[in-house]
Amino acid sequence: VQLQASGGGLVQPGGSLRLSCAASGSILSRAVMGWYRQAPGKQRELVAVIGSGGSNNYADSVKGRFTISRDNAKNTVYLQMDNLKPEDAAVYYCNAYYYVLAQKRDYWGQGTEVTVSS
Repeated sequence: VQLQASGGGLVQPGGSLRLSCAASGSILSRAVMGWYRQAPGKQRELVAVIGSGGSNNYADSVKGRFTISRDNAKNTVYLQMDNLKPEDAAVYYCNAYYYVLAQKRDYWGQGTEVTVSS
């Protein structure tokens, strides 16, 4: 299983970006998918997560600005980021996990960098 993240780049404060994470294989429909980020000198933190049924949850710092969604037919999860702030700058990683017989299978993408600067 491989996760391929894309969509990062340089954006001005207040701007928008959409990150994509394409999963190989057919895990997406049964996996919980999430986006994490890690800024220099900081720990990796959860940004948003979406369950296999579509329920989602967000970090307080991004609520109302970011939207996570998934397209199981395309094996892709998205993170729409609006009204970006300088503190959103980080490397963003997508994650997928699911359980097989109570054993967790956990996968990470390679990361895509988001820079927010004027």
